[in-house]
Amino acid sequence: MNILSRLGMTVVRWFDSWAGTDDVEEREPVCVDWLRGFPFAAMHVMCLGVIWVGWSPFALGVAAALYVVRMFAITGIYHRYFSHRTFKTSRAGQFVFALLGASAVQRGPLWWAAHHRHHHRFSDQENDRHSPVRHGFLWSHMGWFLARSNFATNLRVVSDLAKFPELRFLDRFDILVAVLLAVGIYFVGAAVAAFNPELGTSGLQLLIWGFFISTVMVYHCTYTINSLAHQIGRRRYETGDTSGNSFFLAIITLGEGWHNNHHHYPGSVRQGFYWWEIDISYYILVVLSWMGIVWDLRPVPDHVRNTRRVDLAEAA
Repeated sequence: MNILSRLGMTVVRWFDSWAGTDDVEEREPVCVDWLRGFPFAAMHVMCLGVIWVGWSPFALGVAAALYVVRMFAITGIYHRYFSHRTFKTSRAGQFVFALLGASAVQRGPLWWAAHHRHHHRFSDQENDRHSPVRHGFLWSHMGWFLARSNFATNLRVVSDLAKFPELRFLDRFDILVAVLLAVGIYFVGAAVAAFNPELGTSGLQLLIWGFFISTVMVYHCTYTINSLAHQIGRRRYETGDTSGNSFFLAIITLGEGWHNNHHHYPGSVRQGFYWWEIDISYYILVVLSWMGIVWDLRPVPDHVRNTRRVDLAEAA
């Protein structure tokens, strides 16, 4: 493929994530595809719009609410459901969950799950695509997913999910959810400005805060689990990698900061193994189970919780 064709295909992939993925090369992730990364960069640049639109308590509240909802969509849905299948839901519930996950603008559910399963298979080994130990902080934080070699969705790794045509469609055209969300937020802001002007917001203000700033915050807090959670935190278990448990990361990611726990036993819906380890995503899933939306939440077996403990080995 010549340079012009490759550039054209990169632009097409902004809208159709599966376009031309047959030619995606399997090579070492050593460089960023800057054209592919243009939408990602644009999301950050648009946050500067706050200089012109200002702020209001309403806009901040919407941004915070969308942060929590979409962080849960990543942690509770993309991670604990699609990647690890730690609970069950209906096919309709699965599709709604996939829509929520795509609203976080971190690609589709099949792509996300495939890469995460690959990470667990090769955690902190040479083939781990976002290990800070192997590739450095910036690459593990946000460089790896901008590399051309990591762009395609490996359907073989997620064959249990790829059998659903609605998930394949959403994975291919995940940008649709982001666009619809942004447009919806703008019109909500415009409606609030028209009918409740005392709230001091507008369509543009709500778009900047509710979509761009909130999304970028979800981005970088999510990414800390790849970058920081393999460099900081306490290790309760010997897992063969550098994963650690961090209270701070658990708070900003709704429970993902108990990363050493998770690498010890990825099959648990709960990553805070003990009552004092705050795991908001787990609490939300418990409430959803009371409502019958999800079920069969997989716990941490007692014998698993007490094996391979570093602290017990040190005490001995």
